[in-house]
Amino acid sequence: MQFIKSMHDLRFHTLLRLAALVSLVAAISTPAMAARKKDIPNPDFTNGEPIPEGASKDWTLGATGARGWIYSHDMETSQARQIRITEVAEDSPANGVLKVGDVILGIGEDAFSYDARRAFGEALTVAESNAGGGQLELLRWREGDTEIVTVELPVLGDYSSTAPYGCTKSARILKQGCRALAEKIMSPDYNPNPISRSLNALALLATGDKTWMPAIKQEAEWASNYSAFKFSTWYYGYVITFLAEYVMATGDESVMPGLRRLALESAEGQSIVGSWGHRFAGDDGRLVGYGMMNAPGVPLTISLELARRAGVDDPKIPLAIERSMKLLRFYTGKGAVPYGDHDPWMHMHDDNGKCGMAAVLFNLLEEEEGAKFFSRMSLASFGNGRDTGHTGNFWNMTWAMPGVNQSGPHATGAWMQEFGTWYYDLARGHDGLFRHQGPPQARPDSTAGWDATGAFLLAYAMPIRQLYMTGKQQPTTPQLTAAEAEEIIDDGRGWTNSNRYGRYLEMSTDELLQRLGSWSPIVRERAAVALAKRDDPPIDDIIDLLDSNSLETRIGACQALAQLKGKAQSAVPELRETLEADDMWLRINAAQALGAIGGPAKVAAEDLLQMLVREPGPEDPRAMEQRYLCFALFSNRGGLLSDSLDGVDPDLLREAVRAGLRNQDGRARHTLTAVYEHLSDRELNKLLPDVLYSVVNPSPSGIMFADSSRLEGLRMLGEWKVAEGIDACMYYLKNLNHWGSQKRVPEILEVLQTYGVHARRTIPELEELADYFAAGKPTYFPEHLSKGKAEDVREAIEYLQNTDDKPELMKVL
Repeated sequence: MQFIKSMHDLRFHTLLRLAALVSLVAAISTPAMAARKKDIPNPDFTNGEPIPEGASKDWTLGATGARGWIYSHDMETSQARQIRITEVAEDSPANGVLKVGDVILGIGEDAFSYDARRAFGEALTVAESNAGGGQLELLRWREGDTEIVTVELPVLGDYSSTAPYGCTKSARILKQGCRALAEKIMSPDYNPNPISRSLNALALLATGDKTWMPAIKQEAEWASNYSAFKFSTWYYGYVITFLAEYVMATGDESVMPGLRRLALESAEGQSIVGSWGHRFAGDDGRLVGYGMMNAPGVPLTISLELARRAGVDDPKIPLAIERSMKLLRFYTGKGAVPYGDHDPWMHMHDDNGKCGMAAVLFNLLEEEEGAKFFSRMSLASFGNGRDTGHTGNFWNMTWAMPGVNQSGPHATGAWMQEFGTWYYDLARGHDGLFRHQGPPQARPDSTAGWDATGAFLLAYAMPIRQLYMTGKQQPTTPQLTAAEAEEIIDDGRGWTNSNRYGRYLEMSTDELLQRLGSWSPIVRERAAVALAKRDDPPIDDIIDLLDSNSLETRIGACQALAQLKGKAQSAVPELRETLEADDMWLRINAAQALGAIGGPAKVAAEDLLQMLVREPGPEDPRAMEQRYLCFALFSNRGGLLSDSLDGVDPDLLREAVRAGLRNQDGRARHTLTAVYEHLSDRELNKLLPDVLYSVVNPSPSGIMFADSSRLEGLRMLGEWKVAEGIDACMYYLKNLNHWGSQKRVPEILEVLQTYGVHARRTIPELEELADYFAAGKPTYFPEHLSKGKAEDVREAIEYLQNTDDKPELMKVL
């Protein structure tokens, strides 16, 4: 009965953890899903056309107090030329000037000639300036009549060139917002989600103004007793950060017991490889669900470092921080911090704000290289790239300024002038509060309705440097000059969701070759793509760059050769030489280029195998080079050895497969399954102990992809009638706590039945499992599917009870 008890315990704790995800569950969906559905029409409201059915998203229209619907397509509002008013607050400047149903056609007498959303935001900034005098002139259409009307706005002044530093307008916005926010916090019905709540309290704390202390102290008491969403990794990072900052800013240690409890639960809930997912890791130290997520993981790491500084003295805290850093250091210089344990994100300069998070974290730990790189990645992220995100853009906007701020006032000023001024002014309501705007799409995103006031006000509080979150610790990153900041801003230009490479396709070949040496991996990748699209790509020039004195240029050359694929076969000799480079990421990029070239590069297969079997050095604690070599060699998407092992040294191959099957990453292990079908029975037999190892010791990262290699391994054990495979099947069935588990139940049972009468001893455990499924207990598939799986188990029991099949078994251990 111990199995049933453990399953009941798992269910109890899982139910508690699931409660933490109720309000966040939608946040795992992708806003771009709306763009993938049938395109909505771009209506002409002056012609009587309605807002398209199902397109319910509208926008705050700044301090006017109005909200309006704006057309979006492909995650952009670039084609919008009208704004239809959907709401007007009674106590706002727009009341009496605008009403629901009005259509804004332009600014002053000029109709919108570009993105209506941006144009309106820019007009707000001008109107609130000293020169604008508070006069926002709009071209209003109402019931067939078009006229210029004026909305009277408060004059807040001009943004400085280093905003929010040395900026009167920023200071006024912060003061106005904090006054409104404190009043909101003290209201009896105040109860936003824990992330917004923590950020709101942090914003008040960041001012250093004791006027707000009653509200701050109230929130600290809430945070120290926080347990309603006890197991949610998403919430803990922000709650702990607020508590730790509060203790350090005020000296009030009354909340220390709560801070200690939250920090230790987070550290103890980390996986054995230093990651966190939607929830804390299971008893085996592996994540459940579909695995690692950096969006909660990086803030958790920040919060643990702050908790340590605030006085939480326990060895588990620095251990958890260092484990996490082993994951995150890898991405320095390589791309944006990705969704989970994936390749560096190469589409944009930031991905859901995780580069901003990383910049803050690396600065806290005084690691200059990482802080510098991720701060510059944050600075280069704006416009459509910053405006979107996997779960909306709440995280992208929250962490933008904290990341940019690490590079100094000229960096913040350049970013604000490029994007922040109009975006922030559009998002700020007439009451000084900020309602989450979300990405440009037809429907509200998964964080719709969230209070974003604290997130935005923290940006304006940077010059005060009251908190570590807002720059209290001296930046380790060199502070940029205005010219340097502008160069990095230029590196981020030219990307939209609908036209990702247009700017680069228009560049000359010489300019693209030069950009292959950029500090930015994203710039290098865009240049590489554009070069590959040339009718006559400069392959010889790219090959010459492999001998450059610049590491970035050599990596950029590999990126370009990988994009060229088979066209770059003449580069194989030079790429093979590059495999001997001192820099690991350069070696990896050379291997990836060889894999992309394909057949003509198969002469390098033995080079890669020799690299794969080498013991990883101290600079590669997670065997990342080995992981990428598995992809280059064995991936079914073009690995050099995925379709044939002809000419490969069998002993070397066997050593490589053994090494790959022990890699931490589930995807790397999965690539090895492509080898099985090409091996002789004699070679397969020699690998059975390693296959068994990979089944009973599941990979601790790449959780979502870990089960494919395990299933293939189980099938092989079943085919060879390996005795240990029976217990391996049962272990698998009793630990179904990962994504897609319901699909694997019949496949595992099918393998178990191949053992015939030898598997009959598992019937008591199978009966318990069937009852467990029938009760709808499993947490990773719906109740109706659970009951169906109970029938699958009972059919397997019936087969095992009646079969006479008694195959000969073998042992491999």
